[in-house]
Amino acid sequence: MAQRVRERLRLSAVFDRLLGRPVPGQREREPRRSNPDAVVDCAVYVDGRREPGRPHYADAYARSRRSRGAFVWLGLHEPDPAVMAAVGRTFGLDDLTVEQALADGHRPTVRRDGGVTLLVLRTAGYVEHAELTDTSEVIDTGDVMVLLGDRFVITVRHGAAGALAPVRADIERRPAVLAEGPWAVAYAVCGRMVDLYMEVAGHVERDLERVEETVFARDRSADIQHIYQLKREIVEFKRAVQPLQAPLRSLLDERPDNPPRGLRRRFVDVDARLTRAVDRVAAYDDLLNSILQSRLAQLAVDQNNDMRKIAAWAAIAATQTGIAGIYGMNFANMPGLGWRYGFAATLGLMALVAIVLHRLFRRSGWL
Repeated sequence: MAQRVRERLRLSAVFDRLLGRPVPGQREREPRRSNPDAVVDCAVYVDGRREPGRPHYADAYARSRRSRGAFVWLGLHEPDPAVMAAVGRTFGLDDLTVEQALADGHRPTVRRDGGVTLLVLRTAGYVEHAELTDTSEVIDTGDVMVLLGDRFVITVRHGAAGALAPVRADIERRPAVLAEGPWAVAYAVCGRMVDLYMEVAGHVERDLERVEETVFARDRSADIQHIYQLKREIVEFKRAVQPLQAPLRSLLDERPDNPPRGLRRRFVDVDARLTRAVDRVAAYDDLLNSILQSRLAQLAVDQNNDMRKIAAWAAIAATQTGIAGIYGMNFANMPGLGWRYGFAATLGLMALVAIVLHRLFRRSGWL
């Protein structure tokens, strides 16, 4: 009897497996973890070469800790609090770092908390536009945060500008650089941001040339609101580029938690290119200030010319009004009242005075 019951249970378990139903007494298999939507890419690198596949970041981090010379690079784009909290628990990030990674608009900086280094950079992208208006968006900015640990690097990007897919593709083609560890990713991200600054600066230079042409053209069609809008965009660009100099130069010091010696000269090159970008942006800002002052001076001159024209025509009209007012008085004895050609002579006098005054004002530049 017992053997018959065991046989019946065995057959029932076989049918349950065939139908996909859970077998009594057997622990259900955990569902396979999938990458959250905020994860752009995740990979393990061993000796500068990417391991095949795209594992979950928890599995990737565990694999990197078991292999010598390995680290994991996790790329996130605008993660939500739940995703960032899970990432923080996996990689051992403190609560303050997780909160900072969720917000955007940070100033470029370098901060170290224990074994984690936080590097914040501003991203920049040029917005194509047919013509400059008083509401045109010329430069789109965002930020990217690079979290560096012993066996991991996490990049958190906010905003549409500064995509890091080209950075990953470029650095993966240079395994000798990538073999330096997580700081190689930081070098590649910094180099990409500086290249974007130079690219945006080239587009802004062309916008400045067009504005300068319209300001000093004969028709002077440039609107002061358009120039001021470009000024605001350049100031935003300047705030993204200039504050990065101090944090980047602090990475050039010989410290244990700074980039290794093999990458230090590469960071020196990035710093030199950043200096050129800062100089260009500062020069554009000064040039736009000069253009803005020139346009304001032109408006003042135009207003002065208009006032002189109004005054000249008012003087001409005043003489006509004076003559007409005198002969409009109700006096019995006035010269020319009894003359046959008195009316025509008065009109001729008024026309002569107007012509003489007009010529005098034209000669003096008032008309």
